[in-house]
Amino acid sequence: MGLQKGIIPSIFYGNYFYGVCTISLCIESNMQQGLPLNSFLFYFLVYFGTIIYYNMAYLGEVTAPYDNERTHWYAANRKWILRLQYAYIFLCAIAGTYLLFIHFDQLHHISFMQLIPVVFVGIISLLYYGVSFGKNMRINIRDTGWIKPFIIGLVWATFVSYIPILWYEAAHGTRYEFSWFNIWFLAKNFMYISLLAILFDIKDYLADHNRKLKTFVVRIGLKKTIFYIIIPLTIIGFISFMAFALLRQYHPVRILINCIPFILLIIVAWSMQKKKSILFYLTIIDGLMVLKAACGIAGILLTPK
Repeated sequence: MGLQKGIIPSIFYGNYFYGVCTISLCIESNMQQGLPLNSFLFYFLVYFGTIIYYNMAYLGEVTAPYDNERTHWYAANRKWILRLQYAYIFLCAIAGTYLLFIHFDQLHHISFMQLIPVVFVGIISLLYYGVSFGKNMRINIRDTGWIKPFIIGLVWATFVSYIPILWYEAAHGTRYEFSWFNIWFLAKNFMYISLLAILFDIKDYLADHNRKLKTFVVRIGLKKTIFYIIIPLTIIGFISFMAFALLRQYHPVRILINCIPFILLIIVAWSMQKKKSILFYLTIIDGLMVLKAACGIAGILLTPK
């Protein structure tokens, strides 16, 4: 039997849209940091690797003490999702092995120091949904409350901003010269995605409150989270972008296009004073990642070099 409840829920509940978000941000990262686009197989691994990671996480939540539309969807489609999961893992293993084979002699261009952030963030991503070390010890970074959105922001920002550079080094057999711009770009992605993660915590308010998980929304309430955290930090991010853009002498059209994600983030945050469906969070809030990437790409393509 196929996936239940229609195509649209399957795209969003099944994390296929997350894959689109990841690819979009990776493409933006290449273009913003002056790199050619990576190979098709790179984006293949990025897309299905994202789906595999989130499917593993949400399949483990089917028996959680709280539920929502997404957990019901996973419970209803568990067998089918597992079959797809094994197929995706198999395909990614083949693609990864092939890429490792053809680029193996060029991996030395990636230094040991460059791999440390990847290993660190990789460990965090594994611990995010919980890893057991024996019967009496379990580490679950997701239960860290207010730190949780910043962990999400760090993992996503590192993955979409930093890994494409390392891939470029291995694929082209060259060493990339990092600068303060790369740090600023990663920090920009980190803060933007962290703010989206804080907004996303709003949908889990009741569950987090019952679990005594002290997220921002649980600690200070919905309106204070929006007006004291989301909007002020977005404005600070906007000001820092404007200062950076003027310092780099960006074309006015590029500046204008890249202002759009900040404006829409504030509008979406403002609208969340009223309860929304889970599909709203998955389409609109996550969609802001795709919008940010699209604006970053358009800003480059539509303005002079």
